Formats: sequence, structure tokens, C-alpha cells
Amino acid sequence: MSRRMGCAGFLYRAFAALALAVAGFPAHAQSIQLALPVACEPGRTCYIQNYTAVAGFPAHAQSIQLALPVACEPGRTCYIQNYTDLDPSRSARDYKCGTLTYDDHNGTDFRLPSLAVQKAGVDVRAAAGGRILRTRNDAADGAFTKSGHEAVREAECGNGVVIEHPEQWETQYCHLAAGSVLVKPGDKVDLGQPIGRVGLSGLTEYPHLHFTVRHNGAVVDPFAYGVRPESCEGGQSLWLAALRPKLEYQERAILNAGFTTGPVTMELIEDGSAESQKPSAGSMAIVAFVRAIGLKAGDAQWLVIKDPLDSVIAENRSPPLQANKAQFMLFAGKKRPPGGWERGSYKATYVVERDGQIVLRKDLELML
Repeated sequence: MSRRMGCAGFLYRAFAALALAVAGFPAHAQSIQLALPVACEPGRTCYIQNYTAVAGFPAHAQSIQLALPVACEPGRTCYIQNYTDLDPSRSARDYKCGTLTYDDHNGTDFRLPSLAVQKAGVDVRAAAGGRILRTRNDAADGAFTKSGHEAVREAECGNGVVIEHPEQWETQYCHLAAGSVLVKPGDKVDLGQPIGRVGLSGLTEYPHLHFTVRHNGAVVDPFAYGVRPESCEGGQSLWLAALRPKLEYQERAILNAGFTTGPVTMELIEDGSAESQKPSAGSMAIVAFVRAIGLKAGDAQWLVIKDPLDSVIAENRSPPLQANKAQFMLFAGKKRPPGGWERGSYKATYVVERDGQIVLRKDLELML
């Protein structure tokens, strides 16, 4: 018998008589007053490791602590596009009772700014240590955008990994790049270990990691574990303490912004072409563009460009949105004047207004 088991047996024998003596007595029976059974100072020279599990009431499982599952900087090189849907009906709401989710969405979507960033390679990492349960590594990137839902039926996750953690926790990683998965079932992984790369496989239209957390087989929100139904506050964050400020909830965000040399489309932003075509003194046009995510019905947008003399040379005012938008693109520009471009600093300002208040802003500068 181990020393630890011997100690446990001793404690059981020491208190067995007490347990038997009170068995069957009603709750109002006189209670015993106990002295500390160990010669120590609690919190300094001894600590309570575990408490008693009361019959009929399961002991509270230790919660998992999660690291960021993507090698990126939230709010700069990756963004949360969607959270877990916490509404049990056909409606949808995120953990702040906001609009950043959709019906039955069972995870958190960490989105990359563009396909160009994805193609350069962004690691997916184990959010906690554990053992690999399942993997898939043979789904093609972009099958959904090319061929529709039938191309990914029964394989909506695309290339993915499922990791088993202690205390019945599980994490799942979806939409990994084709051929990028680095682990196999049975492998042990450490927190932060690369397990693949962000891709475009499965049911997705943009490069992102879909990250799901489960406990005892049920989906939980890592931003609000245990939150009361219908509550917009509370619950426990499962993210590591140092990571939580970086993952603060943002209703809206700017995914891409910059100057380019011609008309802008969503495709040019997505493949990185718009940001790569920087205007110069010889360019035929100067165009400012912005792509935002999480915009709400009623949001009004305004984009203006000023020249080095502080004169407005282009602007685009968008009427209030009629519906929530997962993403929205706006641009404004001017063709080169006959005398050429004035040398100096060109400044663009993008603003989202709601109820007379600025709720999102981005300032850009171009030097010629």
C-alpha cells in the first residue's frame, strides 16, 4: 500500500465512528464542533486539495484553462467572427446577447484577414494538453465555395482534430488546411503544440478556425461556461487569465483597411490584391477601402479622403443598414487630376455611427 493510500485509510478509520454515530439523525440534531485535525496554518503551511462530495450532488469538475488555439494576435492578425449560439430556439444570440453568432453555431470562429494571410501559413495549436482522439486530413480546401453544400456533406468540419483532456473535457478544431494536420489518434500533445494550419476546408467561405469546447459531451461556451440561461452576463471564462484582455468582446471590428489604385471588390480584398497595390505619385487613382465585420441594422457608415491641403477629394456615405451584416465593404476614390497628385499626406477616415454616436473609427494615411 502506498504512503498516500495509507494516510487515506487512517483518516477513514479516524472518522468512521463519527459518521456512524450521526447516521439517520435529522438535520436539526446538535452538530459537533471540530478542531483543525492537522497541526498547520491553512493557506500558508497546508491547503485544502479536495472537499467532500455529498451524496446525490456531483462534485464540481475542475474547469479547463485554454490557450489561444491560433498563432495570431486577436484584434490585429485575427478576429472573432462568430461566438457560440446560446439561444436554444431558432433565434441566435452570443454570450453578451449580441448578434455575433447564428442559429446552432457550436463554437468560436477565429477569422484571418484574408486568403493571402492563410496561404502564408498560420498554425493551429492545442488549446490545452491532452490526447488526440480523431483527425481528418484529406478534405480539399475551397470545396464549398467551388461546388456548394453537397461537396462537403457529412464533412462540414473539413480537416480537423479532436483532443481529449482530463475531467471529461474535449476540444475540436475545424477547417484546417488540406494535408496540414500534424498529429494522429493516440498522440499526446502539449498546450500550444502545433497540430495543423488554418485552412478553407469543409463548410466555410473564408479562412478561419472553428473551435469547439465540450464538457461531458455537451458544447460549452469558453467565454461564459456555466452562464445562466437567458443571461447576458456571468459564467466563467475558460481562457488563461493573461489571454482574457486580448479576447474582450467587440461588437464590431475592422478586418481590412488601406489605400489602393482602383475600384475594390470583396474578392480583391480577400485575396490580398487590394492591400498590395499601394498608390504612388504616378497612379491613375487613389482609393481608400474598408471591410468591417459585425455591423448592425441601423449602423450608418462614412468614408472620406482628404488631400495634403485638407480638402475633401472623395467620400462615400452609406445609408443606415437595413439588416445585420457579417461583413461589409466600403470604398471611395478619385482619379488623378490633370496636374498630377499634390505631394504630401493623404488621409482617410472611416466612421460607423449609431444613434448619433461614433461606434467604430479607422484613420489611414498615405504619403506621396
